Amino acid sequence: MKKLLLVVVSLMLVLGLSACGGKDEGDVLRWNIGADPATLDPGLNGASDGGNVINNTHEGLVREINGEVLPGIAESWDVSADGKTVTFNLRESNWSDGSALTADDFVYSWLRAMDPATASEYSWIWHYTNVVGAEDYVNGDGTAAEVGITAVDSYTFQVELIQPTNYFVSLMAFYHFMPVKESAVDAGADGTWAKDPDVYVSNGAFVLEEYKLGEGLTLVKNDEYWNADEVGIDTIEAKFIDDASTAYASYQSGDLDFIPSVPTDEVAVLIAESNEFYVFPLLGTYYYSFNMDKDGNGVNGDAFDTNGDEVDGLFVNQKLRTALSYSINREAITEALGAGQVPAGGFVPPGFLDDDGNDFFETAGMYGMVVDDGNFDEAVTLFEEAATELGMTVSELITALEGETLLYNTSEGHQFVAEKVQEQWANNLGFTINLANEEWAVFQDTRSAGNFDIARGGWLTDFMDPSGLLSIFESSNAYNDPNYYNDTFDQLLADATAATDESVHFDKLYEAQEEFMNDMPIIPVYHYTDTMLVSDVVVNWGRSVLGSVDFTRTSIDRG
Repeated sequence: MKKLLLVVVSLMLVLGLSACGGKDEGDVLRWNIGADPATLDPGLNGASDGGNVINNTHEGLVREINGEVLPGIAESWDVSADGKTVTFNLRESNWSDGSALTADDFVYSWLRAMDPATASEYSWIWHYTNVVGAEDYVNGDGTAAEVGITAVDSYTFQVELIQPTNYFVSLMAFYHFMPVKESAVDAGADGTWAKDPDVYVSNGAFVLEEYKLGEGLTLVKNDEYWNADEVGIDTIEAKFIDDASTAYASYQSGDLDFIPSVPTDEVAVLIAESNEFYVFPLLGTYYYSFNMDKDGNGVNGDAFDTNGDEVDGLFVNQKLRTALSYSINREAITEALGAGQVPAGGFVPPGFLDDDGNDFFETAGMYGMVVDDGNFDEAVTLFEEAATELGMTVSELITALEGETLLYNTSEGHQFVAEKVQEQWANNLGFTINLANEEWAVFQDTRSAGNFDIARGGWLTDFMDPSGLLSIFESSNAYNDPNYYNDTFDQLLADATAATDESVHFDKLYEAQEEFMNDMPIIPVYHYTDTMLVSDVVVNWGRSVLGSVDFTRTSIDRG
């Protein structure tokens, strides 16, 4: 039967017909995702490529499009007078296999994401939900029964919070909190179910039909989606092309309708001449992490032992880290990139308002950082002092640094920035660091394992509070790539989370970023903008202010 179907489909294609219920090419979106996602499991994913797919195949309690928080699986919600109980009233909806989705599915999915046995990279985020008992369960100090989530009935999901949390409902749009079906998860261990169309089940606008490792995937409209009448696309043919030039050439030839990035040297022309090129501010930061714990003992200790052998390496020295950061001309880099990026003097980008309505970025200031060449003389002085503290001459430090490597994941854009940084360090401090790149999946493993000297990083917030960025550098966070351990910083973030007074909350966050920037465990380079090239045939597409694209209300008009 399957062979017969394939023959029929092939004949239809030869005749210029469609196998999708009579629909033609106008109902197909051709999308480049970028890198091949490590997983499409909402509870396990930790990258934007997978998140973009999940945002279109799954749906949480709410959905955020273009900054507006809209009802999702929850038709409405109620917050108690004390702000500590949030009750979500769920609509009657189905999984893609036609079975009912209920409040029990949210209980299962959330407890699974928290469960230490699941080993989710994103389990740290439960700390910032303030859900009663969630953090204790994540850390193995509590049980699932003690977590404050309840299926009151099939369509009432109730959440108990430790304290009022003003961003809680908007956070529910994030993919980590989207439901998964227990039977589908059980059919494939370690998240493999989410790439296997034979067992895959979802509850969003689209469902996975095909997945080809390293090549691409196919999504088809989910007729069981509660808002299916608003979905104007029958099929999404998605590619995994992480080379910007290749993707751009495919777009120019008409083989792709939507690409997430373009070659750096095309940006200026596209901004000036193309009405299909979009630039959005993005709540995130591009940076480099120093590896401050090469021996992996959980302590930022000494660079060398008593025998002169490397322990934690050169980058445990704060003056060296600061010298390297100060010797970068961020303004020159962002001008060369030419897509509106904001030079970074701290880690928190523009766009977060504090309790007084002031932008956190502007109020925090630059921590002595000058974004052009104004710090270069100080950088040289700090470099000399670092050499002395490390027991080296400047010449010896230069030689040592020329044995280090700056690692980035394969991308023309990342290569461009790395080469600029390499050039500036050579000109200003006299050493030429090695550059190396790895494919995205390998790079993620290398970086998380701590097998690097300096590595590219990038982070987009998951909720509208500065703690969504600063928290990744807490000692226990899985995304603490510099292996930075500072009890004062950790405590300030804990105090910010525990604060019931908004002014105290933000005071602690300002203090935390100051502590962090004084230590300089990373080199902030710039705050992101989101660029994408979208054909005019793609109508009514959306995006989250946090960066995820949204095709749940999109249609294709090829004229």
